[in-house]
Amino acid sequence: MEEPAASPLPLTEFERGVVVGVLIGEGSFGGDGKQPQVALRLHVRHERLLRWLAACFPRSKLYGPYNHGGREYFQWMARGSALAVDLMPLLEQAATLDGHAEARLAEMRSRYGAFIEREQARGSRDA
Repeated sequence: MEEPAASPLPLTEFERGVVVGVLIGEGSFGGDGKQPQVALRLHVRHERLLRWLAACFPRSKLYGPYNHGGREYFQWMARGSALAVDLMPLLEQAATLDGHAEARLAEMRSRYGAFIEREQARGSRDA
């Protein structure tokens, strides 16, 4: 199934800061062995924030709500073009603000660099 062609919404500096702050503080940077992903799992009380994030990055996905182990949560994920084209430039600009996040992002780029480069090249052709 093809990803929607929607580009991310233009963000104000404040909104960019919210995205970066939430992802640096609560996000998970990794992958599934084939492609990188950034995941954010938050309690259902943060549904509005997660729906806003999904609206800002239309190629991302919001899953849930889930009820597992007594915890109710949503999970937001950015993979493929949503990550490489829409989110990576924003994260890379701000990653130096937090050493741990910078290391997680560098590890993800090291593991999935070829995938990220391919998606970014494809994204720049589609723009």
